[in-house]
This record gives sequence, structure tokens and C-alpha cells, in this order.
Amino acid sequence: MTSSGPGAGTTAGAGPAGLVLAIDAGNSKTDVAVIAADGAIVGTARGGGFRPPAVGVEAAVDAVADAVGRAFAEAGVASVAHVSACLANADLPVEEEQLAAALHARAWGASVEVRNDTFAILRAGVAEPRGVAVVCGAGINCVGMRPDGRTARFPAIGRISGDWGGGWGLAEEALWHAARAEDGRGGPTTLARTLPAHFGLTSMYALIEALHLEHIGNARRHELTPVLFATAVDGDPVARAIVDRLADEVVAMAMVALTRLDLLTEETPVLLGGSILAARHPQLDDRVHEVLAIRAPKAVPRVVTARPVLGAALLGLDHVGAQEEVHTRVRSFYEQA
Repeated sequence: MTSSGPGAGTTAGAGPAGLVLAIDAGNSKTDVAVIAADGAIVGTARGGGFRPPAVGVEAAVDAVADAVGRAFAEAGVASVAHVSACLANADLPVEEEQLAAALHARAWGASVEVRNDTFAILRAGVAEPRGVAVVCGAGINCVGMRPDGRTARFPAIGRISGDWGGGWGLAEEALWHAARAEDGRGGPTTLARTLPAHFGLTSMYALIEALHLEHIGNARRHELTPVLFATAVDGDPVARAIVDRLADEVVAMAMVALTRLDLLTEETPVLLGGSILAARHPQLDDRVHEVLAIRAPKAVPRVVTARPVLGAALLGLDHVGAQEEVHTRVRSFYEQA
């Protein structure tokens, strides 16, 4: 978490109309909102994905700038008192610092605070900045926070940081088992039939060739994750074992965050977000609840359905010291949308 520029301690009502600019920028889309001092949402816009590793920081911020410009135009403002940005690919403190500097240079607000986008899902799901969130979409991540400012987080940059799971990881795991089933190195699994069938192919060999030669685009691998879950529902033991492993990984991350923040002995929300967890696949959902109940009986798991930009907005209001009724008005806007 980083803050830069003058006005880092401004209160609601200070600065340009006392406004907060909330940014939730994920890999596939960006949502922005301009919030007035009384909690009214006076400007919103949606833009494309935020992918600094692929296009560079400046080009990624340019994509966000388009949405910000449209939201500012709707709100009739040129800047705000504070920018609260929850960004994908802000996985390390040094990346948060770099991105905060890049956003501050755009002069959208007197102060800028950048967090990983997982914090947006956490804050969207709790009445105060207290709890743990596990997000499983394209990748997997977990964060926790307490009102005193303490946080728990993971690098969450893939296998080199110990991560397993997310749609991409699940697809790769399913492909691995299916390939070995077809050539005899592994045990049988229906995945050897269902994965290639999704692309109209008759064998894993044909699918391997199509992926390797890029006859099927690399980005389409994520389409195999729903196939994995459907195969698990049909009872395939290998597919079911992969789903169980994901549930165990979700619980493991939550347990570490709860332990780091001394929250195991308190009733604490554990928010589940991202496309995979929000889909409420019965086997995955049931196992997460069952294992968490054993390992952390006071944890209260629930799925977050609110748009993550709500969390970015609430974090911004926390920063400027907005009154509770302002928080309530913003939450009502998004929860009724």
C-alpha cells in the first residue's frame, strides 16, 4: 500500500469537491467511479484490462486514463482529493510504489493509494476493513486486513512464489493428467476425452498438437476450466481430486492470513471471490466450508458478489475519513445495482 502527493491526510469535504476516484483494474476490465463528499456516485466508466507486464506501465495506465476521463466528464470534474486504486499485477510493494507514482503523475488526485486488486474484493465484502479474502479467477491470491492497518498478503506471482490454482493452473493440471492418461504414464481419466472434445477434437494428442502449434490460441486454455468442473460433477476421480486440491489451497491461504493477523480466535469473515469461487461449484464450495470449519471454526466464509470497484471506493473513503453514512450510501448504490 502506498500513498503519495500532498493531501494524503485530507478529510471528506476537502480538496476538489471532496471527491474520491475509485479504480478497480483487473486483467480483463477496469471499473472507475467518482464519489462526491456526500457519497453520491457522480461519474462511472468501464475500460479494458490492466496488464503492465504485457504492455508496460505507461501503456497500461493509458488504458485506465480513458475510463477515468469519461468518468470525470460525467462528474464534471478535472481532479479529485484522493485516488484509491486497486490494481491487478500490483503484487509486490515495489510494484505498488511504481504504479502509485505513475498514477500520481497523471494528476488525477492530490493523493494516491495503490493496493493489489484483491483488497478491493475484501473491502467490498465487509462492513469495516477487517477480514480475509481469497480470490480465484485467472490466478489465485489472498489478503487480510485489520482496522489498525495491519495486513497479510502473498506475492502471488505464480509457481515461483508457491502458488497453485486459478483458472490457468487448473487447466494446466487437467491437461497434464489427461495427456498421461492417454499415453499410459498415468491412470485413466475422462478428462482425456472431455478436454479435446471441447475443441471438437478426438484425442489428447490432437489437442496437444493444436496447442503447441497455436492452431488453438494460448489464451483459450482457460476454456478448459469449466470442462474440468463438469467432468468432476460427472464423477471422474481425477477431476474431483483436482477440485478438492483447489479447495484445500483456498483454505491453506486463508489459514495463513488469519494466523498472521491473530484472527483465528475471533469471528472473522473469509470472503471468497473471483470467477471460479463466485460460481459456487458445489464440490468446491462444500469442501472449502467443511475444511475451514475444522481448521478455523470461527471463520465465517461467504461469497462476494458486489463489484470490486465498491471495495476500492470504500478504501478511498476510509483513507479520507468519510462518515459512516457516506460509506452506507456508496454501498447501497452498488448493492442495488
